[in-house]
Amino acid sequence: MEAAAQITVDPSKIMQVGTGFFGTKTLLTAVNMELFTVLAKRELSGKDIQSVLGLHSRSLYDFLDALVAMGFLKRKGIKESALYSNAEDADFFLDKNKPSYIGGILEMCNNRLYPFWNNLEDGLKTGLPQNETKNGGKPIFEAVYADPKKLREFVRAMAGVQMGNFIEFAKAFNFSKYKTLCDIGGAGGYLAAHIAMNNQHIQCTSMDLPQVEPIAKENMQNMGLKDKVKITSGDFFTDDFPKSDVITMGNILHDWGTNDKKKLIKKAYNALPEGGAFVVIENIIDNDRNKNAFGLLMSLNMLIETEAGYDFSFSDFDKMTKEAGFKSTSIMPLKGPTSAAIAIK
Repeated sequence: MEAAAQITVDPSKIMQVGTGFFGTKTLLTAVNMELFTVLAKRELSGKDIQSVLGLHSRSLYDFLDALVAMGFLKRKGIKESALYSNAEDADFFLDKNKPSYIGGILEMCNNRLYPFWNNLEDGLKTGLPQNETKNGGKPIFEAVYADPKKLREFVRAMAGVQMGNFIEFAKAFNFSKYKTLCDIGGAGGYLAAHIAMNNQHIQCTSMDLPQVEPIAKENMQNMGLKDKVKITSGDFFTDDFPKSDVITMGNILHDWGTNDKKKLIKKAYNALPEGGAFVVIENIIDNDRNKNAFGLLMSLNMLIETEAGYDFSFSDFDKMTKEAGFKSTSIMPLKGPTSAAIAIK
């Protein structure tokens, strides 16, 4: 009986996940070399791509056709006669010249996170971050905000990781009874920007540390929103939040431990009027903790990157916000593993 059971068990899932880094690194490399941005302009032959990206002829077609097989590229013809173009999702989300570009997070995955995850076992045994701090470097946020180049990459990454969800939330949430909104830890200002673009009656503010202000202002200028989105500087741990009808946070709470999460939630509560909304856009883990694999993996990434951060379930959010005084909570599923957790004062 046991032998029969072994014969019917399929190892493909194990192999797919166990060798998943093959596909991961192939996609990350294509993003890093701006392949999808190049192909957004026109379809190209393999030789044209080789010339533009400076690739060797060996494995050229294996690289491109792997991206075809994974669904990121389209192809007419084969090998030397082939013409390559972007698949629809790659064209929309991975062309650097489009406002919907989410490749910033993939650039950061390629340039920083990929090697750090090799030390996950050490992190699980020690409970300590496995990034630059492991070799005496500064903590992640201190290091990023001190280096203008790293900061720009980080801001692009934070926009990229949730851009599609920011757009969906801006369109799906009922803003009709609200007039003002402040996005706390707003980085490049994209969440506030998309809310302003889709809800003309709302005056939006994006708040982050002073080092980010020039980047956010530049983004708002480029998007034609400098009069609709106010960029303000502040430290969300030491400064009061601007009084607003809606307080949002996109991928902020998961960076911090429980006590700091509660502190930020209480500050949001204090900044809101009665009936005001506190909205957290993150990879909210399902309450049974057995479905949202990405949310759980992102929580492991917080182990790699932070001193105490972790991702959380909706029941965790409900408990923490009710403790702060919020009267009701709800959850709005967005795209993929992401949701908007909402608390009403």
